[in-house]
Amino acid sequence: MANILVNAPKTAKRGAVIEIKALIMHQMETGFRPGPNGQILPRNIIEHFTATWDDAEIFSMEMSPAISANPFVSFFAVASESGTLHLRWTGDHGFVAEEKVAIAVE
Repeated sequence: MANILVNAPKTAKRGAVIEIKALIMHQMETGFRPGPNGQILPRNIIEHFTATWDDAEIFSMEMSPAISANPFVSFFAVASESGTLHLRWTGDHGFVAEEKVAIAVE
């Protein structure tokens, strides 16, 4: 289970550009670093992040082993209609984390 922090407005004016910020607490491991016993630690990264607004994808990114632990993502969207913002992170070993935020457009 990962801790997720999302900063998005609860309301917005129609046509306004809003900023959405998301932070996920996830201990990343590149798969190249030796552990205390000399064995290579298995890779454990978040590979993909997507944001949808009422099932329409508005932002997507691929991540690589070079991404930092606890990755922070910030992006902008146009508030055209009220709906639910759905954020989803997927990664190694079947990792999936999701967060939803309702945004009312006036």
